Amino acid sequence: MIRSYTEHAANERTFLAWLRTGVAVIAFGFLVARFDLFILTMANAVSVRGAGRDRLEALSHSFGRGAGEALIVVGIAFILVATIRFARTGVLLDDAKIHAPGIVLELSLSVILAVLLIAASIPLILPLF
Repeated sequence: MIRSYTEHAANERTFLAWLRTGVAVIAFGFLVARFDLFILTMANAVSVRGAGRDRLEALSHSFGRGAGEALIVVGIAFILVATIRFARTGVLLDDAKIHAPGIVLELSLSVILAVLLIAASIPLILPLF
């Protein structure tokens, strides 16, 4: 039997949760990057004309691509941090010493993700017309 099996299993579950989060953030990044197609389709469906259409086109191309790429990079960072954290925690679980928890990296990624999500939602909140 594996020594400290329950702790190693908990470490693996945490790793898988971080992986799911990373994959979800990457998928959301792809969605945001291609959201311009949805905006332009909706603009055609409701017959938006003039300055409103120009603003929609400008907003959809520049912002969507940048925010989507940023979310994809953050999702990849989540996966890399999860892998490093999983390996480090596995080694620390086998060590008999007591170690201080390290949350700086996880907290940093969470703050970056929150800032990106807030930045991505600002154009949706502001009136377009």
